[in-house]
Amino acid sequence: MTRASIVIILTTAPLLLLSACGTATPTTQPTATATATVTATATVTAPQSTTTQPSAVPPSAARPSVQAGVVPNVVGLNHQLAQDTMQAAGFYYLTEQDATGQGRLLINDRNWVVVSQSPAGGTKAAADTKIVLRSKKIGE
Repeated sequence: MTRASIVIILTTAPLLLLSACGTATPTTQPTATATATVTATATVTAPQSTTTQPSAVPPSAARPSVQAGVVPNVVGLNHQLAQDTMQAAGFYYLTEQDATGQGRLLINDRNWVVVSQSPAGGTKAAADTKIVLRSKKIGE
């Protein structure tokens, strides 16, 4: 080997090693930013009134009511379905009790089943009658 070859090897070897190690500062990747604008438009038309005189019906009569309705029999239904059935029949004054006597709150109504009700199913009652549903957890 000639002296020139040795000098070239000795000067380029450290440069190759340094370039293989990378730089001390991290390189950043280019980032892209996207902006989207969405515009939604809805047109709502108010219903036309068919009456010309003010209504003399009290606001409590706005929901479906049963003047002398029949209380549905909901014993054996899950508590949520029992409430829905009572409301569909026009009874909205609903209360609930833990039938086991433990005083638990019925948090998830679908996990409870009605074991008794007052007044009994089939009884004629006014729409403002207090309905008591006594339920226990399914499987108890």
